[in-house]
Amino acid sequence: MKEVHLVVGVLAIALNAIAGLYGAWCWWRARPSAWFWRILRAGQAVVVVEVALGGVLALLGRKASGLHVLYGVLPLLVSLLAEQLRISIPQMVLDARGFESAQAVGELPEEEQRGIVVTILQREIGVMALAAIVVVVLLARAAGTAG
Repeated sequence: MKEVHLVVGVLAIALNAIAGLYGAWCWWRARPSAWFWRILRAGQAVVVVEVALGGVLALLGRKASGLHVLYGVLPLLVSLLAEQLRISIPQMVLDARGFESAQAVGELPEEEQRGIVVTILQREIGVMALAAIVVVVLLARAAGTAG
């Protein structure tokens, strides 16, 4: 079981690193990508599996240091906080541009609508890519504190 935890941890680090780097590139280029979201969601799912495996190991009596547990659980918190920030981005962009609702944007010419959508997506990608990079650092620290 410990070996499975190790392999899943390496997979979580790899997927989140790929998501973070690819997301940073997408953010820089202001290019939305369905693949970024797929990789990010896969990385997040693997982190959940990794934490669950750690919990099972703890229940089976495998002792881990407090730092290992902290660094292992923090990626979940980082992901949840990033998701909350991502959810608020569309309203922040609309508020900054003086729109009361998304319906008001629908009255703009198509080119301006597209610009607002790209801005929203770029910010969402930026937040989630940064969160993925933070997750990588935390998981690497968790690996470094494993017993």
